[in-house]
Amino acid sequence: MYKEKRSFRSEFAPIRGLNYHVQFWGEPLARTVLPPLVLVHGWMDVAASYQFMVDALSDAFAQGRTIIAPDWRGFGQTTLARPGHQADAYWAPDYLADLDLLLDHYVGDTPVDLVGHSLGGNIAMLYAGVRPARIRKLVNLEGFGLPASQPSQAPGRYAKWMDELKSLHRGELALKAYDDVDGVARRLMKTNRRLSPEKAGWLASHWARPNAQGQWQILGEPGHKITSAQLYRLDEVQEIYRRISAPVLAIEASDDSLALWWKDKYSLAEYHERLKQVPNATVAVVQDAGHMLHHDQPEALAILIEGFLT
Repeated sequence: MYKEKRSFRSEFAPIRGLNYHVQFWGEPLARTVLPPLVLVHGWMDVAASYQFMVDALSDAFAQGRTIIAPDWRGFGQTTLARPGHQADAYWAPDYLADLDLLLDHYVGDTPVDLVGHSLGGNIAMLYAGVRPARIRKLVNLEGFGLPASQPSQAPGRYAKWMDELKSLHRGELALKAYDDVDGVARRLMKTNRRLSPEKAGWLASHWARPNAQGQWQILGEPGHKITSAQLYRLDEVQEIYRRISAPVLAIEASDDSLALWWKDKYSLAEYHERLKQVPNATVAVVQDAGHMLHHDQPEALAILIEGFLT
């Protein structure tokens, strides 16, 4: 089993009617002088997913710094304040508001260094354009955004959203449960061929929990599987990108995830064109890595982040 170099502590914060689970590494906020480092995870992931990268940070960088990582709503241990209830749909603006109130709660007006992966990277980019004064520097890990949409797609998108809601309430979108934690680890390694058994075993114990039937259940609400009713408005996104004042480091893996996901609907070249709207953006590539680059090459990623933030 993987052994952490830096142990984390957890707490829950009341944010917008949720019990928000937040992990901390490093110094308590009251004793730090360096900008807080905030890490936001991706879709169907958890805050603990950053453990390998945090462990790879140098002592010189981590000393005197607080590292904060929340579980997004409907993921990990973040739950609605009313036990037994769950949302049946999730909306991008909610993530922005959650992050805004989390920063209010923990750091007040202090600008932060923000790192986001995948979904978290997309939210981080939008947040940095909407609240530019709150972000000192931003690292986007494979937060590519989505293919541009057209107004003509709206009727079908709303219909699909409603149909999938019905499927959810019929219990047809439940996440798979596993007989034991080893089954979860094997699932993680199947998805990511670079993930070692030691890291997969450690992640599995944070990515899932035993349910009432004794099976290991993924810590993610099935409502996240529903297609968003909102179209991805590229014109809005680009306008937000233009208002980002923080320096941005956009880090990609050497594996081209966009080609795998979207084929000819959205390419890495198109993503790079979008980044030109950001006033101060640099692109870096982590070799021998896939989309979960913070699992695949945490040491190389830590070096890039440290160099950029310092």
